[in-house]
Amino acid sequence: MAVIRGKEFRWGSRTYIMGIINLSPDSFSGDGTADLTAALNTARQMVKDGADIIDVGGESTRPGSSPISVEEELNRIIPFVSRAGRWVDVPICVDTYKPDVAVKALAAGAHMLNDVSGATRTAEMVNLAGEKGVPIVLMSNQRERPAQNIVQAVMDDLSRLSDMALMTGLPPEYIIIDPGIGFGKTQEQNLELIRRLDELTALKYPILLGVSRKSFIGAVLDMPVERRLEGTAAAVAIGISKGADIVRVHDVRVISRVCKMCDAIVRAKG
Repeated sequence: MAVIRGKEFRWGSRTYIMGIINLSPDSFSGDGTADLTAALNTARQMVKDGADIIDVGGESTRPGSSPISVEEELNRIIPFVSRAGRWVDVPICVDTYKPDVAVKALAAGAHMLNDVSGATRTAEMVNLAGEKGVPIVLMSNQRERPAQNIVQAVMDDLSRLSDMALMTGLPPEYIIIDPGIGFGKTQEQNLELIRRLDELTALKYPILLGVSRKSFIGAVLDMPVERRLEGTAAAVAIGISKGADIVRVHDVRVISRVCKMCDAIVRAKG
């Protein structure tokens, strides 16, 4: 069990929902906003709809996107982070791979970190999580290291990264692993990872699954990003049946119902 912002997260007891707030104008999902009040209102509505965590990011991670400076990223996210605690009562997670951003976000009131680089660019992210005693999501990202045997590559990656985090003194329940759907994987590899997600449970860490509106869904259904809700729901449902503990999504209200139904079947809980 992990306690984050005073909330108990009993991994394995039910599926937790991470609601996505994009403050980047070039988000792949088309939901990016620069309007602080609108973003805060969206976060509040997500919590009402069932979100257990709010994940905020200021830099697009879509394939081919251009990096932004630390200063620009801070300008986008810090006003949100510093105010969000008064708008919602759930943990605020910051989606960044830059230690300088992470330090200031935690100081501004964030409660956990989501590093899509998987801490492969720098060990500072896991060291910071260990120093501050906050949870961190570690992702297996193949964008710079394409793999043939994708499940084994992800397993090896996440095992190495979680061992790195443990060495900082971070408790195991604060280490969350993410297979990195859409990050350097082919369409077939993304589907295979969801199909075989249960193999990652051998690592004994809570699993986060991020499939919301992603391009592999669009490829299967031949649908634009705004019409991928059903595909997202199907991928989430399969993921829960295969052991996902957290699902990271845009459409919280609908997906919260999917999670509740899946939990009633898979975990024998209503």
